[in-house]
Amino acid sequence: MDPVEINAGSWYLRALRADDRVSDVPALADLGVPDPHDHVVSSARDWADETTFVWAVCVPTTGELIALIGVAADGRMFGRARSGYADALSESVPVVARFATGALGLEVSPILDDALS
Repeated sequence: MDPVEINAGSWYLRALRADDRVSDVPALADLGVPDPHDHVVSSARDWADETTFVWAVCVPTTGELIALIGVAADGRMFGRARSGYADALSESVPVVARFATGALGLEVSPILDDALS
């Protein structure tokens, strides 16, 4: 499956990126991801394999990654927000849960705070 973009009201959810136009690598490092570039690559692979679905929660006007949210194929949700953006993560949870239930047919578990996978 190709990554699906989601409008979450105040926030925009998109696939992770690290290319010549947009790089989420610095924001992922800020979130404590050990190898941010590899995380972007593995996230794309996971979408293709339909094993894990990860979104960058972004400010719509800038595209800046402020939180990360995802759901595994077993329905386990996870996420982490940058300092000062816990609201972006919490507001994205029901949107991602609806997508996972409706589009993927998953029974979604509550989000695991401060978990990345």
